[in-house]
Amino acid sequence: MEQEKRNPVSERLRDFAKDQRSLATRAETLFWSQVRGGRLSGHKFKRQVPITPYIVDFLCPSARLIVELDGEPHETAERRRRDAARDTWLRSQSFEIMRFMNETFLGNPQLALDAVLAAIEGRTISPPPTTDRIA
Repeated sequence: MEQEKRNPVSERLRDFAKDQRSLATRAETLFWSQVRGGRLSGHKFKRQVPITPYIVDFLCPSARLIVELDGEPHETAERRRRDAARDTWLRSQSFEIMRFMNETFLGNPQLALDAVLAAIEGRTISPPPTTDRIA
């Protein structure tokens, strides 16, 4: 519940984020398959996360890192201005944002994942949980 106090999310925004999860692009589906469940060196990600008043594609909460995978609609001048304003606001909330065009990510997903991992390791507040069990 603490998260809701810091980031009150309307039911409408929450429902929209949920709908967006079922409308993932090919790039988003591939990215999610590589990072979900701690697959990226144990770092957890969430997808289509409402951060009022926005929804971000992917969030690594421990590093406060947002990854956006952008398609053709983001190539217009108006959309670039809106994205820049959005990124400025998110950065003012201590988030870092990485943007990749869908085609760039699909062309070399490992290069993008390596960049994301390097950014996480540079920002992580606490190490990811270990999966090793001590008997």
